[in-house]
Amino acid sequence: MPEPFGPITPMQSPLETVNEMSRNNGVLPYFLDNPCALIIGGKFLGSAPVPSLPCYGASARWLLAGGSTKSQMAHNYDALILGAGAAGLMCAIEAGKRGRRVAVLERAARVGKKILISGGGRCNFTNLHCRPENFISANPHFAKSALARYTPADFIALVENHSIPFHEKTLGQLFCDRAARDITDMLEVECRAADVDIFLNTAIQEVRHSTEFTLHTADAEFSAPALVVATGGLTIPKMGATDFGYQLARQFGIKICEPRPALTPLLFEAADRSTYCDLAGVSTEVIAATDLQAFREAMLITHQGLSGPAILQISSYWNKGQPLRIDLAPDREVFASLRESSTRNATTARAAMQFALPNRFATRWLDAHLPPRWTNEDLARLEKKLHQWTVTPAGTEGFDKAEVTLGGVGTDELSSKTMESLKVRGLFFIGEVVDVTGHLGGFNFQWAWASGAAAGRAL
Repeated sequence: MPEPFGPITPMQSPLETVNEMSRNNGVLPYFLDNPCALIIGGKFLGSAPVPSLPCYGASARWLLAGGSTKSQMAHNYDALILGAGAAGLMCAIEAGKRGRRVAVLERAARVGKKILISGGGRCNFTNLHCRPENFISANPHFAKSALARYTPADFIALVENHSIPFHEKTLGQLFCDRAARDITDMLEVECRAADVDIFLNTAIQEVRHSTEFTLHTADAEFSAPALVVATGGLTIPKMGATDFGYQLARQFGIKICEPRPALTPLLFEAADRSTYCDLAGVSTEVIAATDLQAFREAMLITHQGLSGPAILQISSYWNKGQPLRIDLAPDREVFASLRESSTRNATTARAAMQFALPNRFATRWLDAHLPPRWTNEDLARLEKKLHQWTVTPAGTEGFDKAEVTLGGVGTDELSSKTMESLKVRGLFFIGEVVDVTGHLGGFNFQWAWASGAAAGRAL
């Protein structure tokens, strides 16, 4: 065997040779339709056709034994996990550490696709200030148990153990210094260490349950006494998001809280759009509020409406037809100088506003709210409007632009300790598919890690 692969003792099977290569060099083999040929580290050994179903771990044994990916084959495990996202991978790692034989089935061509695009490509992987109050659910107490048993400190310790550099950006939000790929690489390394099998490009066609769960794909059958659903929500459908998890829940008689987009930009109605949307790109710090919640962060004007952290946050609490109240100048009394001045007009008012707001937005907003006169009473009313700008959005930009799905599998259907269904033994739901939605800033990843760990430790 060539020296670059290290000293290798003669083995009795191709599988043992591959396993030793992987141990010695950390390479990830891709198994091919031809069981006598394989590619390692991009070098050819023998004649190789185009790779078929990518997988790694113990599941590769069948492929090297001479089977064909075109025929039905049976895989038996202790647990099957649907979805190789944040929650699914964490669940697999925790279960694998406990000696469980685990397979992760992922319909996409790679793991962690949403992790890779999160945080502008740097993954806001948790938040230092994570509390149950940072989550929305029909049962506000449901998330407490899982969040208490797997904390931000636990995930930070894992990140530090892999020597991944990171930093706090603002408000406790932690980001990778380099790229989100550091997090997916870390999770894959942990999966290999826990002997987890990952099957990519694996779409589930049917799920059956009798004494155990049986899943059918186009060319394989998987069975296990435990099934974990970590299929995510409906956000960013162009990346492959589907309602499969909700369909599966309904198949087993489990209630669903109606899913809707959250952490999503809001759309102006026609009048506001014509007034403000040519200011797209202008941002300012505001307090955006509904009757139930308020957030003080940046607001961004877009070509269609409003976005930015404050708007994304409040969108999770907004219902169609409901007005938003936006304080455009928090902690400032903008027109106080005018009340003490003998010169009161649009010019002096505009100058006062431009100390608090971006110039173009200050001018446009004032032109739309000019008082009939400039008395003290008129200035007081104008000041109040500035701190309670009322906007009634036409809607949201929907799941295409939403960062997370609100609603999902009802929490009264699950154990808060293990995430297991109270109706169907061995059936678990974790991550975004559950009716637990975090605020912006790393909270949804923390829920993924915590709910995944809770289920993985219960398998």
